[in-house]
Amino acid sequence: MTVERPSIQFFEGLYEELDDVSLRRNRSTGVRTVLMTFKKLKAIERFNSFTQRFSNAIRLQDSEGEISVEPSGVKFIFGGPEGDDLERVECQFEIDREEHWERFMRFMHRYAEANGMEYGSRGE
Repeated sequence: MTVERPSIQFFEGLYEELDDVSLRRNRSTGVRTVLMTFKKLKAIERFNSFTQRFSNAIRLQDSEGEISVEPSGVKFIFGGPEGDDLERVECQFEIDREEHWERFMRFMHRYAEANGMEYGSRGE
């Protein structure tokens, strides 16, 4: 399967736009944690998508194929004057195998290049 542009989907056919990603590694266990941040989600905006197929996973697709990741946590952060405006959604998952990490990083490099994102440390 060849996908021209890397994509992220919660629901099949609804392509999400990643705003930030944070990568961490536990020094004692070696387990890596990925935190993806979305400022808005089409999946929420079109919540009447009961006809869409939801698989409890995030689908990351690129020219190499598909990665299906089940998040260990999803946080909805609200703000605004009434406290009911969605500010962002944080989706977290862990990667414990080196070959899975390498595949994820190849996806992230492709996604970043296709969407004008670049690497930067928190201090920037």
